[in-house]
Amino acid sequence: MDAKITLLPGDGIGPEVVDEARKVLTAVANQHNHTLHFTEKLMGGIAIDQTGNPLPEETLGACLENDAVLLGAVGGPKWSDPTAKVRPEQGLLKLRKSLGVFANIRPVKLFPALADASPLRPERVQDVDIVFVRELTGGIYFGQPQGRELVGGLRSGHDTMRYNEMEIKRVLRIAFELAQNRRGKVTSVDKANVLTSSRVWREVAHEVAAQYPDIAFEDVLVDAMAMYLVNRPGDFDVVVTGNMFGDILSDEASMISGSLGMLPSAALGDGGPGLYEPIHGSAPDIAGQGIANPLATILSAAMLLRSSLGLEDEAAQVETAVAQVLAAGHRTADLARPGEKAIGTTEMGDLVVAALG
Repeated sequence: MDAKITLLPGDGIGPEVVDEARKVLTAVANQHNHTLHFTEKLMGGIAIDQTGNPLPEETLGACLENDAVLLGAVGGPKWSDPTAKVRPEQGLLKLRKSLGVFANIRPVKLFPALADASPLRPERVQDVDIVFVRELTGGIYFGQPQGRELVGGLRSGHDTMRYNEMEIKRVLRIAFELAQNRRGKVTSVDKANVLTSSRVWREVAHEVAAQYPDIAFEDVLVDAMAMYLVNRPGDFDVVVTGNMFGDILSDEASMISGSLGMLPSAALGDGGPGLYEPIHGSAPDIAGQGIANPLATILSAAMLLRSSLGLEDEAAQVETAVAQVLAAGHRTADLARPGEKAIGTTEMGDLVVAALG
């Protein structure tokens, strides 16, 4: 395998965790005689500071030309003014749209060694193994019209939640195809009792479900789903939903694992470069301290190996190495219990490399 990977370290802890993922990717590639070429580019707040653009054309070009993209995190208080015309998140939305990555895959699986780190009781989380499939390039984050204005002398903002049946069908199909290789159940989440867009979503979801008679299918309203993730998370297999609902629910579910620092994600489309990133933010409060948890980014790198490069054995090797390090009792600060020794970002990366064997 000879592959090209674009690295977008971004802001906050992004550079720290991407460095560790790169180290792990290099190690596993060397073991299997693969050659990985890394290209590092600017994105996010740091790109705004240096170029005035959160996604410079040079960065976008590199992402489109290479085989996969690994992103750290973007944003932070420095660029959080809601009235600013240029914001880091604009670059992320443009990148997703340009790559055509319409399905965000977010696995939520509890490592047995971290059962005590979950805020839920151990008996509620022991069987948790969920994959969230979030539609990524439509919905309220992209719908038009969108803007702000003065209405009757009062500030007013408006966004549009819009989906067409093509956007719904393609992400539903990914969910059903995932379920065929898992436990055979799909849960579609919407707000069809209130929103017209959700009623279209539900109608199309049932049409797609009819094409997969071997898969158990159910509809759940988003507010009910928020409760079920707390009191019976083990009941779910593949959960598919729209952009905003998926954003919120998958972050809620991430806490089942004990920390946002544990969960990876992949954004995939119709065969172009995939986009891989941890679901956590830039954590500016701990940036530069060397204490951030790199495991979500390392696990995102494993998803990159599997989904973009077709290296299933290598991906599984990385995931097994992470499990072994955790089973040995090593914890970064976000996972450590009171009084328990915490290790730093670089040390955690080194331990994963060592566990690769």
